[in-house]
Formats: sequence, C-alpha cells, structure tokens
Amino acid sequence: MNQNASDRCRLYLITPPRLDPALFAEVLARTLDSGDVACVQLRLKGENGAVSEEAAIREASERLGAIVQGRDVAFILNDHPDLAAELGFDGVHVGQEDAPYAAARAAVGADAIVGVTCHDSRHLAMTAGEKGADYVAFGAFYDTDTKEAKARAGLEILEWWSEIATVPAVAIGGITVGNCEPLIRAGADFLAVSSGVWNYPEGPEAAVRAFNEVMERVKAEGG
Repeated sequence: MNQNASDRCRLYLITPPRLDPALFAEVLARTLDSGDVACVQLRLKGENGAVSEEAAIREASERLGAIVQGRDVAFILNDHPDLAAELGFDGVHVGQEDAPYAAARAAVGADAIVGVTCHDSRHLAMTAGEKGADYVAFGAFYDTDTKEAKARAGLEILEWWSEIATVPAVAIGGITVGNCEPLIRAGADFLAVSSGVWNYPEGPEAAVRAFNEVMERVKAEGG
C-alpha cells in the first residue's frame, strides 16, 4: 500500500460492515477493475457493533483475499492482528481501543502494514509515527452512518501532518465524491471510503471512477 508513480491521493476501500462473501465477491472484483484502488480493508461488524465471529472473517478472507491481492491491491484486516497474520493479509488496522501498535506489529511482522487510528489527535499521530506505523488515520471528517465517530477532525490536521511528517495520512469518515476534494488538497494521501462507494447512486464502479477523476484533476492542478 503506497502512493503510485503519480504521487497523488489514492483510494482506500473499506468493505460494508455486513456482507455475504459469495455475493460480494463479484461486486468487489468489478469495483477493483474499474479504477485505481490502493487498499481494501475487511471490516466486518455485528448488529450491535461487535466484531463478527472468527468464522465469518475466515470465510470472507477465503472468498475475497485472492480477488484483492490478485490485483496487486493490499488486503488489510480491521483489528485481529493474529488472524491477519494467520490468514495471509497484507496488514492490519488497529484503533486506539484495539491491540496496541507493538502487539500488532509483533503479530504481523516487520514487512506487513500496520495502520493506526489517531482520530483528531496530533499526539496520537506523532506517537504512532515514531513507533513505526505505516500510516496514520485521521477522522471522522464528515458525518457517517458506517460507525459512530469518536472524534471530528478538521482539515488543519491534514495540512499540519503533510508539512511535518513522511508517514502517509489516511482521511476517513463520511467521505463522498462530492466532499472529498478539500481533503485531497489539504494533504490526505489516501481516502478511506465505505458507503461513499458501495452506496453510490450509479454503483460502486462509477464511484471508483469518479473518485479517481477528482484525484487526477487535483493533482493536475497542483493541489
């Protein structure tokens, strides 16, 4: 998971919180084939926000892993560093209430991706970067119905981070084709998007194309 040769912002897809792996596999394949995507995070949640049972994660991984990795896209598991390592994910994303960075890194190894949620906190981001996180995630930037946001971040944290750090920044939270441009211009290296793709009126394939069009335009304009 890195920025491509054009050195522009890229798309970081997050799966719907509930899905049928067999049915979702075809949708995911078509979506990834429609435009540039850097990463897919498998994030399965139960009806009450609890993490899905291990069996569900295993089934989804088995169905979706080859689709993602076969297209040279990083496959990341939300939380569960041990499962991420066992099932062959490219890395893991951990929140502040999940496994500590050190434990996640020990589980997945030095060559895997470990991303860390930092909400709207400069201190958390600095700490994660100093420890070796491969990216820091800021947000939520906008209202989201995918999960209950623990913090609201502003554009200034992306501007600040892009000036002082080399660790990539992921922007997350309610991001859509219509509201993503300010985040890109503020310095986001990746946009983490779930419903903004899967619930896009013209379909997820059109959403990926639309996001990439905005990213290309901002890059061309020097933003």
